[in-house]
Amino acid sequence: MTFANRSASAFTAFVFLLCAWGLGAQPLPLAKPEQVGMSSQKLAKIGEALRKEVTDGSFRGAVVMVARKGKLVYQDSEGMQTASAKMAPDAIFRIYSMTKPLVSVAAMMLVEEGTLQLTDPVSKFLPGFDKLQVSAPLPKDANGNVGYALVQQERQMTVQDLLRHTSGLAYGEITANQPVKDGLEKAGLYRKELDFDGRNMTPDEQIAKMASSPLAFQPGTSWNYSVSTDILGRVVEKASGKRLADFLEERLFKSLGMKDTGFWVPAGKMARVAETLEKDRFAGRAFPLIDVSSQPKNDSGGAGGVSTAADYLRFSQMMMNGGTLNGKRVLSRTTVKLMTSDHLGGAMALPMDPGLLLLGSKGYGFGLGFAVRLADGVAAVPGSAGEYMWAGYGGTYFWVDPKEQVTAVLMTQAASPQRAYFRKLVKQLVYQAITD
Repeated sequence: MTFANRSASAFTAFVFLLCAWGLGAQPLPLAKPEQVGMSSQKLAKIGEALRKEVTDGSFRGAVVMVARKGKLVYQDSEGMQTASAKMAPDAIFRIYSMTKPLVSVAAMMLVEEGTLQLTDPVSKFLPGFDKLQVSAPLPKDANGNVGYALVQQERQMTVQDLLRHTSGLAYGEITANQPVKDGLEKAGLYRKELDFDGRNMTPDEQIAKMASSPLAFQPGTSWNYSVSTDILGRVVEKASGKRLADFLEERLFKSLGMKDTGFWVPAGKMARVAETLEKDRFAGRAFPLIDVSSQPKNDSGGAGGVSTAADYLRFSQMMMNGGTLNGKRVLSRTTVKLMTSDHLGGAMALPMDPGLLLLGSKGYGFGLGFAVRLADGVAAVPGSAGEYMWAGYGGTYFWVDPKEQVTAVLMTQAASPQRAYFRKLVKQLVYQAITD
């Protein structure tokens, strides 16, 4: 694409922003990129890259939104939403693990009220969690095989452990600890036929079955990405006396105008749901995604959410603003700072570094619901110390960089082995567009 064509494309994208959202309907106030220290021409590279990936068959379609200094400066929708419908800016996506930051905020609202404390044992709210056992590895035998023995907890998991994934819990899809994998499958939190679908039992059934499954390690000794946030959702419910979906709707989504975010999609909005390709070109097989057309038996705080790029951008900007958006305060500035600070402190074992899991790059710790960048360097992607982020199994990603005042959201619907590549691609194209 020539410079002239790229300039025209950038201008067209900005005009499309005005038309697509309408006066007063956009997720954030609009601004030309040049007004906030970014280049329209350089931002246009994002659309070019996404179009190429759509053409190559990496995913069916994508929506991306970029804001700087509180202004929406770039938005694009590329490809197809379904086999027969073009991708729309207001497409609804299964956000999987991007549900976790939302539920983490819900928990911290209760902390602010004094209903929860980070040091509270989870057993204060969930029966049986004081009696959990740990599946501890034994020394390898003569053939190099690893066995396991059940041992008692040295201490109970806390609310903070759930928020920062140091609880000892695991994902059946990820863990190599066979007794834990078996226990999670028995508990219904691991289904071989559909990844990360824990919505098929009631909350009390989930709590009871989870309490019968062993932990993968002693609480507080290791960072291990897990079903911790599903269990955190159960804590929020017990502490608040409300269903998780209702608590979030009343306390977070309404306040931020997140009108398309929840745990299922009403029938009248199902035509807006983005769908995955029939087969992933990198894996050579299908990656079926959860059914969001009806109310689940429980609201999965770890992987059950749906949202739009616009809704999630508003949430991200609220965090950037220190807990407030459009005059409505959701969290205190001090709570946001606590959540987006590293809570691992170099004292935890890290079998899988948060940055490696998400981006294939070291350089990140973990706070209370977010991966947190530890320094300007080390990580193999642009960014700043203090930036925080997370992503979803279904092909979604967001980050917030307070230093550069950048928030961005990428939405696709492809649970591809190449998800980390797409995240890094968009991230580097956003940062190269900064001009001030």
